[in-house]
Amino acid sequence: MNRRPVGAVDFAALSRLAPELAETFVTLASDIALVIDDQGVIGTVALGNGTPAAPGAGDWVGRAWADTVTGETRSKVEELLREASTTGTSHRREINHPSPAGIDIPYSYAAVRLGADGPVLAVGRDLRAISGIQQQFVEAQQEIEREYWKHRQAEARYRVLFQVATDAVLIVDTETQRILDGNRAASELFDIAPDRLLGMEAIATIDRSSRPAVTELLATARATGMSAEIRAWLSGRRVSARISATPFRSADAMLLLLRVRAETNEVAADADRTLIKLVERTPDSVVVADISGRILMANHAFIELGEFADEAQARGRQLGDLFGAGLLDLISAARNRGIAVKQAVPLCGLHGQEALVDISAALLADEDQECVGLTMRVRAADAQATPGQSRKIADLASAIDALADQVGRKGLDELLAQVREQAERYFVQASLLITEGDKREAARMLGLSTRELDARLRDLTAPPNGGPGPGPQATG
Repeated sequence: MNRRPVGAVDFAALSRLAPELAETFVTLASDIALVIDDQGVIGTVALGNGTPAAPGAGDWVGRAWADTVTGETRSKVEELLREASTTGTSHRREINHPSPAGIDIPYSYAAVRLGADGPVLAVGRDLRAISGIQQQFVEAQQEIEREYWKHRQAEARYRVLFQVATDAVLIVDTETQRILDGNRAASELFDIAPDRLLGMEAIATIDRSSRPAVTELLATARATGMSAEIRAWLSGRRVSARISATPFRSADAMLLLLRVRAETNEVAADADRTLIKLVERTPDSVVVADISGRILMANHAFIELGEFADEAQARGRQLGDLFGAGLLDLISAARNRGIAVKQAVPLCGLHGQEALVDISAALLADEDQECVGLTMRVRAADAQATPGQSRKIADLASAIDALADQVGRKGLDELLAQVREQAERYFVQASLLITEGDKREAARMLGLSTRELDARLRDLTAPPNGGPGPGPQATG
């Protein structure tokens, strides 16, 4: 081998410590260290403890280093030794050692000559972990490319199906709920030009009475990642339609595919049969509503109860307009339990008529859209009640709701005292309604004497300043 040039750093003093240096290197900074003589023959092999060594590395002593590597990296060994001999140190090179399993084991070697006549110390790092990461990266890139082409092919198929679908199909952005795309059937169904359809809010194509239900449909599909379907009214022509929402991912965005199918006569007939079954089982007022409380169908008794001209006038109206927001709690209970019963719900008719109505609700599970069937019976005692008494009872729920607005401004004890007063007034007046104003019978029902009942009536009807107040119109 060539001798070290004059002026270069001379490590000759360390040459006799080459085996010890090899052990030190594998302990501190490498996985393998080789001490090689000027003929390229390995004299010492030091192995680290952290990484498994190349198979047979312990038997390399006495063999030429170039004979322990693969054929394509043999030249790298020769270059590395020549560079170390010429300059004293070498650049790092990747060299592969063969294994009986047929898998090459990569090492990154650098070398230093210990003096002009001393041996070469070559230290190496095991690259198997890095090689594994590189292989995973290559495989990941290949998988991404495969998925990309699958996506392109699926997108092409989707485009074809999208254009020829007989149902109206809309693509909706989940964040803005605006229409990104729509097929020809959607343009025809909504009677909107294709260029005007793009960018519109999806609910703009829906009748106002159905928009809360459709908004909930979109939110549910987005949150759960599952398809959902409801029945809704379309804007303009008041056409009933089934709307399904299916979430899907396109590139990095989550979108919704809305399929809208106008109801056929056959579907309408099925809905009519559902109403007929319910009407056949009860002689009372019957109404079918969606989960938002919007009236879908009603029988003649309910039309009279609500003072509507006909069913067409009732359809699409909110039950909350007649019974207040508390009815939505009854519908929610029916959805959760399948059936729910609520008594003494105040009804305020379109023309000011007031009454107490017992209402029961049942979930119609056989419907594609979640619906609730409600049966109603007006309490007979209400016919004997004076308008002022009925109004006071009807105002109980709203009075307690008003107290809820005082939370934060009044203490709990004060609020509970006012709730007690409102409830006491309600039960006293209810007893007078049931007994048709008979104080003696009303007192008996409440477990009070007639004198105690009179005293409570005076307290409940007196104004806050202690002045005289109107009392209930009762006889006896």
